[in-house]
This record gives sequence, structure tokens and C-alpha cells, in this order.
Amino acid sequence: MPKVIVIMPAYNAEKTLEKTFHDIPKDLVSEVILGDDCSSDRTVEIAKRLGILVLKTPRNLGYGGNQKMLYRATLEHGADVIVMVHPDWQYDATKIPEMVAPILAGRVDLMMGSRVKGQGARRGALAGGMPFYKLISNRFLTFVENLVFRLKLSEYHTGFRAFSRKLVKTIPFEQNSNDFVFDTEVLAEAAAAGFAAGEVAIPCRYFPEASEINFWRSTVYGLQTLLVCGKYLLDKNRYKR
Repeated sequence: MPKVIVIMPAYNAEKTLEKTFHDIPKDLVSEVILGDDCSSDRTVEIAKRLGILVLKTPRNLGYGGNQKMLYRATLEHGADVIVMVHPDWQYDATKIPEMVAPILAGRVDLMMGSRVKGQGARRGALAGGMPFYKLISNRFLTFVENLVFRLKLSEYHTGFRAFSRKLVKTIPFEQNSNDFVFDTEVLAEAAAAGFAAGEVAIPCRYFPEASEINFWRSTVYGLQTLLVCGKYLLDKNRYKR
């Protein structure tokens, strides 16, 4: 049976971790690994009580640095498919079977959980609590990224993703930023390597307890994403192993 491992990059996720974990289909998922980036709350305590394997960064490395640690661990643990979901309960982990199936079937190597896929989804994203400025920036950046990376995705900025083992072993993720733009660099690397992508529509859930980067950090992330696009156009070979 193929080994599916779920990873959760976490920082102060005590309020939402348990709800996210309970949504994960345990009959399909072989292992859940949480990467704790020096949380100051009860994230680690709760994760251990739930039976989640906890890996801790030696210091606060940032979102990308946390993911690097987790991807190394999944390869060491023999994962065939790696699912990354934020532990803030913004993303519906019950959709994991739909995310994993196309990868196991060999149709794609990358799946994305899209909050804006399908008719009326953009209105649904706003109804789900997504700030208007985030929806607008999401749509603009996705438009640019589709022109550059040509992955034909409705959203490039989701915290719910699934990868084949082959993709994670192929892309040079260790060279990526430790910041939030790590996710964009992974997609650039996947595109440069010629991997096919797919997506599943998921509901949008924003609420007070969910993690959220502020307007300033969102602006920095947007500029960093455009910079990755520019570098890719100038020399996409830099994103190949």
C-alpha cells in the first residue's frame, strides 16, 4: 500500500491543531508529522497528546525553513505521497483522498487545494472570510504565475498541497527561501522540471483563531512572488536541480 504522509508546518497553532488533525482520514494516511518552529504556546503538548510525531526546529527558521525540515523527514520515512496542510483549520483536510488519488494514479505529481476554483468560488471565498485585498492580490498573482509557470492553476497561494515522492526528490527545495515565498519557489521548480499539476476545489475558512499574515507581510510576499516570476523568465534553469 502506498505510504501517504501528512506534514503540518506549525507556529503557535494550539487553538486549531486538534480540529485540523481530526479531519485527516486516518485510514488513508500512514503518518502525520508536525514541524514546530519554536512555538510559545501549547502546540507541541497538544500534538504529542494526539499521537502526532513532532519535529522541532533548533531556532525560529521561518515558514520555509520549517518545511525543509519536514520534506527531509518525509523522504527519510519513505513517503510515496506528501500532503502539506496548514494546522490552522483554514483548509479542509477531509479532502485529502481527492488530493492524493490523481498522484497515486500517476496522472500528476502536484495537487493544489484551491479556494477559488469553480463557479461562484470567488464570492464564496469572500463569504468564507477572505479579506478583499487578499482575494484581489491572489487573483492578480495567480494570473501572472499562470503566464510564467503555465501550470494552469486557479490558485497558487494555498496552504493545502500534495506532492509525489519523485517531485520532492527532484526539486532543489533546500536552496529555497526560509520565508513564505518558499511555496512559490517550489511551484517554480516543479514547472521548470516539467511536472504536471492538478487541483481540487476546497471551501474557504477564515476566522479569528486562524493564522494570517498581516497586510505588510502580504505585500512583501507578493513582491517576492513577482521577483521569482521575473527570475524564472530570465533563467528557469536556476530552478532545476
